[in-house]
Amino acid sequence: MRHFPRIAALAATIFLTAAFASRAADTVTADDTARFLAGMVPSADSPLMPLTRDPAWQHHARFFDAAFAQLDQRQLAKIRAWAETNLAAPRPTMFYMFSGPDFLYADAFYSKATTYVLSALEPPGSVPDLTRLPPGGVGAALYNVERSLSSILSFSFFITKQMKVDLHAGQMGGTLPILYVFLARSGKTIREVGPVALDENGTAYFGNENPGRNAARGARIVFSGPDGVRKTLYYFSTDLSNSGVRASGFLKFCSALAPGNSLIKSASYLLHSSNFTTVRDFILANSSTIIQDDSGIPLAYYNPRKWRFFPFGRYAGPIAEFPGRYQESYAELFRRSQPMDFGIGYRWRANQSNLLLSVRLSTDEPVADATSPAETPPKPPQSKKPRPPALIAPQRSFFWFR
Repeated sequence: MRHFPRIAALAATIFLTAAFASRAADTVTADDTARFLAGMVPSADSPLMPLTRDPAWQHHARFFDAAFAQLDQRQLAKIRAWAETNLAAPRPTMFYMFSGPDFLYADAFYSKATTYVLSALEPPGSVPDLTRLPPGGVGAALYNVERSLSSILSFSFFITKQMKVDLHAGQMGGTLPILYVFLARSGKTIREVGPVALDENGTAYFGNENPGRNAARGARIVFSGPDGVRKTLYYFSTDLSNSGVRASGFLKFCSALAPGNSLIKSASYLLHSSNFTTVRDFILANSSTIIQDDSGIPLAYYNPRKWRFFPFGRYAGPIAEFPGRYQESYAELFRRSQPMDFGIGYRWRANQSNLLLSVRLSTDEPVADATSPAETPPKPPQSKKPRPPALIAPQRSFFWFR
């Protein structure tokens, strides 16, 4: 009889351990959710595994397998090879203004970064517990994800008007579901996800902390790649116009992470406008390298005494939706461009795309004798001259050609 308390205590311990294990097994992790949304099998003990037997998910998985394989072959693998050839010793931070949820190309161009800062108007939204969706809800959610990604999978960019509809529709609204898909399909493992907000001084508040009504809000995702290195992705929903960035602490937050490398792609030529001079000046002042198509910073705003330019592909001018944005100086510079075997930007076909790599010169770099980029476009580095600090000298001579 006196052994009963010990036996009862042991039984209670076993019961509690089993109950805790059951609750742990019932938890849907962010990484499993990302894999499920990306059409990839989640972990074996995930509560999402039974949902993979749904014909809607199986169709979704086949569709994404084919779509991402084609995208990798057509663009992403070639971009990674281009970056490996032309970029060296990148900064740990990369800035991608006007990005939407486009982690896919941020990772392809700057895979060695450890902190990614993406920003656009679209809200971060949230990802619901997929096991709690009503009957038929999983298929509807997966369809919404497919629809949201249709333009970037086809053309390399999001269509702004479609995003305003797609990223506000249904229970899968916002940029987070898309970021989840891109992280999973890029071979990343999500470790942590949570909200982040910035006060007017650029101080970050995490979790339920609230810096005020006008704070720039977003999400922070901690993830790792196959090498296990932990990296951080910030996405902020914020107004990048002059009045917007001056009223928020977003650029102050970015300044604390600078200098970095910048990517500007399919940016609606906003940086050509007088209403976006503050963010344009920030990018120029806080970037070691800038990769952009012609929708980025106009060549006239680069100081040729501070930058060296490496044009790739063909400059065919803006598409019809953006009249009046043709740059004579760009056309002159691209007469000495190097070939490029992938498409990017609004002119997404390989033989029409342009890409400009701008590298900030260090203080000991030779200064070009030029009054404007259009009059004397920079020449490629010669083997006997110092290399730009973040550039590997191109392996092919400057000729013409996406």
